[in-house]
Amino acid sequence: MPDQSPMLQWRDEIPVSTRFDDPYYSLDNGLAETRHTFLAGNYLPERLQDGFHIAELGFGTGLNLLAALHLWRASGTSGQLRFTTFEAYPLKGAEMVRAQAAFPELAEIAAEFAPFWHDDARQIALPDLHFTLIEGDARDTLPAWGQQADAWFLDGFAPAKNPQLWAPELMAEVARHTRPQGTAATYTAAGHVRRALAEAGFAVTRQPGYGRKRHMTTAVKDTL
Repeated sequence: MPDQSPMLQWRDEIPVSTRFDDPYYSLDNGLAETRHTFLAGNYLPERLQDGFHIAELGFGTGLNLLAALHLWRASGTSGQLRFTTFEAYPLKGAEMVRAQAAFPELAEIAAEFAPFWHDDARQIALPDLHFTLIEGDARDTLPAWGQQADAWFLDGFAPAKNPQLWAPELMAEVARHTRPQGTAATYTAAGHVRRALAEAGFAVTRQPGYGRKRHMTTAVKDTL
């Protein structure tokens, strides 16, 4: 049976996938990068409303989930946030808890999730959150998904190291599973990724990136 572990190492308490030779989040400040790239890049919290659905390629440490729920609660939005993530190599519960402990600002939410991670939960229901982790290769699982998202976090490992998660065929599936005027954001500004998103039906913009990244990409689904 193929090895489905992420092959993890810790470098100064930052988790690094040795399978892809890439850290799970920014070496500068992972939370700040998430807020800049995925939250602001998808024009949140302005768009939040009951039932707002975020989908994600690459769950990793769960940092984006925690940051999104933290924003949801801070915004005072009523109702329930939906968050669906696609991940081929889920971390073990203890690894999730260790990685999330690096962000004191999220400590309360991290403690709330810790029991679920230890149980290897793939679905979590809270009064203000409906979370689903879809395990497996997104090239197989996303086409079979029967829903559409309002916003996408495209957070796979770097395109040069994990090209399968940025292929034009998968970007087309992202577009197919995005509601009209839905958005996507990613830390990468690689030309082939931007072209693939544009060919899939997104209006693509290169934006200033976070930290050491000069540029990032945002996209809005064209309804025409």
